[in-house]
Amino acid sequence: MTTGKINVSVENIFPLIKKFLYSDHEIFLRELISNGTDATLKLKHLISIGEAKVEYGNPIIEIKVDKEGKKIHIIDQGLGMTADEVEKYINQVAFSGAEEFLDKYKDSAKDSGIIGHFGLGFYSAFMVAEKVEIITKSYKDEPAAHWTCDGSPEFTLEPADKISRGTEIILHIAEDSLEFLEDSKISGLLNKYNKFMPIPIKFGTRTETLPKPEDAPEDYVNETIEVDNIINNPNPAWTKQPTELSDEDYKSFYRELYPMQFEDPLFNIHLNVDYPFNLTGILYFPKLGSDMQIQKDKIQLYQNQVYVTDNVEGIVPEFLTMLKGVIDSPDIPLNVSRSGLQADGAVKKISNYITRKVADKLKALFNENRADFEAKWNDIKIVLEYGMLSEDKFYEKAGAFVLYPTVDDTYFTLEELKEKLKENQTDKDGKLVVLYAGNKDAQHSYIQTAKDKGYEVLLLDSPIISHLIQKIEGDNKEVTFVRVDSDHIDNLIKKDENTISKLSDEEKETLKTSLEAYIPKAYSVQLEAMDSQAAPFIITQPEFMRRMKEMSQSGGGGMFGMGNMPEMYNLVVNTNSDLATNILNTEDKTHQEHLVKQALDLAKLSQNLLKGEALTAFVKRSFEMIK
Repeated sequence: MTTGKINVSVENIFPLIKKFLYSDHEIFLRELISNGTDATLKLKHLISIGEAKVEYGNPIIEIKVDKEGKKIHIIDQGLGMTADEVEKYINQVAFSGAEEFLDKYKDSAKDSGIIGHFGLGFYSAFMVAEKVEIITKSYKDEPAAHWTCDGSPEFTLEPADKISRGTEIILHIAEDSLEFLEDSKISGLLNKYNKFMPIPIKFGTRTETLPKPEDAPEDYVNETIEVDNIINNPNPAWTKQPTELSDEDYKSFYRELYPMQFEDPLFNIHLNVDYPFNLTGILYFPKLGSDMQIQKDKIQLYQNQVYVTDNVEGIVPEFLTMLKGVIDSPDIPLNVSRSGLQADGAVKKISNYITRKVADKLKALFNENRADFEAKWNDIKIVLEYGMLSEDKFYEKAGAFVLYPTVDDTYFTLEELKEKLKENQTDKDGKLVVLYAGNKDAQHSYIQTAKDKGYEVLLLDSPIISHLIQKIEGDNKEVTFVRVDSDHIDNLIKKDENTISKLSDEEKETLKTSLEAYIPKAYSVQLEAMDSQAAPFIITQPEFMRRMKEMSQSGGGGMFGMGNMPEMYNLVVNTNSDLATNILNTEDKTHQEHLVKQALDLAKLSQNLLKGEALTAFVKRSFEMIK
């Protein structure tokens, strides 16, 4: 047996490892299993190139919990180490790396440095263990070695009687970490971090019932056997080629990722690139609708099938964080505890690639089956509209597949829309006016008025639509979007013809004075000469003010405090209506007030603005009128 002292100047290096290397103690299991996986895959490679003359077999990694002895065993069947290799890699390389890391970063940043750069994964063991043993046998024909360290710089290294190839790490769990001796805790960690590791991982056994033989008698009792409980899927869908997978395979993998998701995704995008970086993965579009709710099940980031995090900010463009799925890349630069990204040019390239790949897939889906794409539009539009706002590269490609639905459920791209509307909805100044509604029911009367004139009305109801149409107008100077209830229809699309008013200018002035005596200050009274059959009172909300208010409420808008402004409305009074003439000619002021308030309430009712006490009074008053 040899004993020695690890050549470090930091006497209390283990408390420092605990404090600075890893903020989350549970990842010790991930790191040690990753080491075992690496050792197994390296052996496979050495055998494939003829450097290791041994049988590979069907290696597994086994986790054992000895609750009574307060120990956890992690056992692999990889390439193992000789005593010299233990001396080199455990006592010198990794430990000096740990010291170098701490020396460099302990005063500046807790989680700095690149994972793998210092070979530190093994030392995460000391976050939960007061003593660590390594019993290892190399694939080379050399004796096994047994290394022991109790968390001080002293270690022992002696021969061992292990005869099978591979490494066993024994953690003697510290008193402050006894929670890790619970099977349920270990199961949870294995499921979180190691669910898709490339080598089978065994944790205990499970009972399996054998199928009943065909010739079995009626009183036959099914036999049961104990089998290894393999907790992972070593060949998840994203590691395969898209040609190997069916639609059902993709859906099945989605359910494997998110067992509590009961709805199938709408479609998936398989990522597979090997230049200028390595990246694989599958992204799923779930049903989202119009609300931008926070997703509980997020995209998961893996590094060589090892789970890292579900915080993919920076790697995945922000608008796609509403999707679900997996991204795996060995090239994503992570900090030493794999808990966050390093600022790096490669990350931006990966983000740009994902944006382009998603846009290309959407375009292909649109071209291959437009009817199906239209049917899914309302479930995916919020992601795409957000993408147009936040990513210029996506916006450039989006014109080929982003849709603008009408209230009659027909769908147009922007270019199709321009072509469709140019003849009928171009105003006298040459502007193409796109009419839209935010709510089919609430704005029904305005929509109907527009349709009666032969106009198309879009249905744009997402919470960020005001921001998006502002951007579209900026890039299409000849187009303006106007909500259908923002003015009388003849003012929304101004043509050359003018309707003559029955009332003289003097009569109009008198009428306006009378109206303003009874109309609340929140309404700006406008007199308009319209068709005599048009509604006598119409409430509209100015496009600019409403849009700025909506943009301010949903973030941005450029006008400070706009979201808190009181609602302002226009009351458009048709001077050619019989009601306008009646109000003007009524000398009984009480009756005049009654006419104005009843007409205003009817207009408010059509805009869903009549509520509470005012609605109760209106209903009572209306019943009085029809007694």
